[in-house]
Amino acid sequence: MTQAADLCRGSLTGHGTEIADLRHLLWSSIDNDTSRDLDQIEWAEQLRDGRMRVRVAVADVDGTVHQNTALDAHAESETTSVYTGVTVFPMLPVELSEGMTSLNENEDRAALITEFCVDPNGVVSDGSVYRALVRNRAQLTYNAVGAWLAGGAEAPEKVQQNAELADQLKLQDEAARHMVGSRYQHGALDLETIETRPVMVHEEAVSLARQLKNHATSLIEEFMVAANGVMARTLDAARIASIRRVVRVPKRWDRIVQIAAELGVTLPDTPDSKALNDFLRMRRKADPVRFADLSLTIIKLMGPGEYVMVRPDEDSPGHFGLAVQDYTHSTAPNRRFADVVTQRLLKAHLTGAPTPYSAERLADIAARCTRMEDNERHVEREMAKRIAAVVLHKRIGQHFSAIVTGISHAGTFVRALEPHVEGMLVQGGRGFDVGDKLQVRLVNTNPERGFIDFAAV
Repeated sequence: MTQAADLCRGSLTGHGTEIADLRHLLWSSIDNDTSRDLDQIEWAEQLRDGRMRVRVAVADVDGTVHQNTALDAHAESETTSVYTGVTVFPMLPVELSEGMTSLNENEDRAALITEFCVDPNGVVSDGSVYRALVRNRAQLTYNAVGAWLAGGAEAPEKVQQNAELADQLKLQDEAARHMVGSRYQHGALDLETIETRPVMVHEEAVSLARQLKNHATSLIEEFMVAANGVMARTLDAARIASIRRVVRVPKRWDRIVQIAAELGVTLPDTPDSKALNDFLRMRRKADPVRFADLSLTIIKLMGPGEYVMVRPDEDSPGHFGLAVQDYTHSTAPNRRFADVVTQRLLKAHLTGAPTPYSAERLADIAARCTRMEDNERHVEREMAKRIAAVVLHKRIGQHFSAIVTGISHAGTFVRALEPHVEGMLVQGGRGFDVGDKLQVRLVNTNPERGFIDFAAV
């Protein structure tokens, strides 16, 4: 082992059957304002050689939800939590997902630690995974931390009261910025998505608020991508079949090429994530106002991700959008069954126990997780439409700028840009393709069915 690797790993006792006690570290979580199922906490330190060591602790859900129990069967049947914007339908009972297995503030919890080092160029190295006891010292939120890290707001109260925590978050932010820069250089897609959440007053949706990416969301995303990569490579090195999260090369690459050509850029005839990201980054600078529209178009044309079983001697299809080859879901076991399965594979490896799943069983689980995630997206999209239909009902007759998001046998679908809501083009919908921009008039809403109908103008 190199001196640098020794320096990064430090003196750890959490490998094999031993469990490290890392409760003394200043762990913190960053999540949505309303999140109660806390899966992940983070900690970082500066090393003498200029690198940073990052530790990501993930709740040990398998320690409570044992394989082949009624809870396990329920989780496998559900496979994922569903967030409807008003109500959460959790994969696990809330007594677990928001209690015993959640990394709640000031509570001791068992966790799986994924550790890696980041150099000033964003290169991730020396990954390892082990078990530990942890304690979340500060539950924080994306909006508050993100605005502070960007210099646009005061620090959250917990950060103001703890200078060490402020330094810790700034160090994590620095590591994440190095990492995202490196991934973009290798072709990770610099996309900007705009999501909305309902603003509730007396249990009634009165408006829609944007949820934008910021320094804090980027920080967590980078640590998540790196941790999932370390986990995948650890299982590969142990020659254990696993479930991977993949996004294959876009089936409609020809349409992406056409859109780029309309903006004066020639993309290769075959899918190339580096060339696509160079185009995206150029467009972000050239037209930041409409960049979210372009991002939405690219996302729609890329298609959804899926879960697949990958044997250790096989090449993974990889994740086109993240520009990573080794990627398994492991950082959200309270709300994704695939992550619980990954925990069991890893823990069996660490303790020398037999692998708990055959490759064929993993393939079946992966297929079900994909089907259920498709259903989840459908439910969440339908609920978003119902909420939007309630909010927009009073605006029937108004005009909106919009973008075409889908073409199917059912018709042409568009998304209004402000507020960001999707509906069907019921009048004047011929001759459009995904990515086309147009003006529409809201002609009808049906909250009970989630219908939002537009007419081209």
